Amino acid sequence: MIKVAVAQVGSVVFDMAATLRRVEQWCAAAAEQGVELVVFPEAMLGGYPKGLDFGATVGNRSDEGRTMFLRYFNGAITCPGAETEALAEMARRWKLHLVIGVVERDGGTLYCASLLVTPEYGVRLKHRKLMPTGSERLIWGMGDGSTMQVAETSIGRIGMAICWENYMPMYRQHLYNQGVQLWCAPTVDAREIWQSTMRHIAYEGRCFVLSACQWLTREDWPEELRSVGGTIDGASVVVSPQGAVLAGPQAGEGLLVTEIDLDEIARGKFDLDVAGHYSRPDVFSLRVSSAKG
Repeated sequence: MIKVAVAQVGSVVFDMAATLRRVEQWCAAAAEQGVELVVFPEAMLGGYPKGLDFGATVGNRSDEGRTMFLRYFNGAITCPGAETEALAEMARRWKLHLVIGVVERDGGTLYCASLLVTPEYGVRLKHRKLMPTGSERLIWGMGDGSTMQVAETSIGRIGMAICWENYMPMYRQHLYNQGVQLWCAPTVDAREIWQSTMRHIAYEGRCFVLSACQWLTREDWPEELRSVGGTIDGASVVVSPQGAVLAGPQAGEGLLVTEIDLDEIARGKFDLDVAGHYSRPDVFSLRVSSAKG
């Protein structure tokens, strides 16, 4: 048995130092409860700019929007960098495995990414979101096939799918094929149908799903942006390989903690293994390019 948690918390938008303090606070709270894995939401570091339009319409961008993008650009992290060093120290100090959403700056492009940080290695994996959704494409570049690995860790095989990547059937199959046991889904999707998606993936993949969604309030925005910045309503959840909800959803900021037994994965695969005896490789095949774009 291992104890896992999802942190239903929001960024302090445009304030990296305050957001890191918030992450540290919830890591400490998780460690006090004996948690070994804690999952934080999408864009926790760097912020999810819900409601901002960056001065763009089809065929037009404004000077004010470019200035807002500069502010967002300057608030992103580099990997490696000071923020990843801080996360590695938290993981070492409290013997935690962390999965956390970040906005990463690489050259002149921003990426929505997720990091796996372990006590032994620091940043063990970085995954860049393959397909930003809708207006996200204005501010984030697309990931590529080089960051889609499942990692073997001391607590199990961990994979990451960010927000609506979870709706990409072939990406899901790629993680199933790698034997994912702990499916970590940082998100900002708080809609009721998201719960159905998380239960479906757990049941389909016979894995544990940990979905961490931001709880973002008006007070988390700088005062001058509170009239336009959007809120995010949480609904984080942990689901078993049989599709049972083990923790959540809940309203409000908080830590959802539960114990899991990895033996439940093998029990579930007795009658459904979509990467094995239920896969029909004589009929279907999946080709994945792992090349860097």
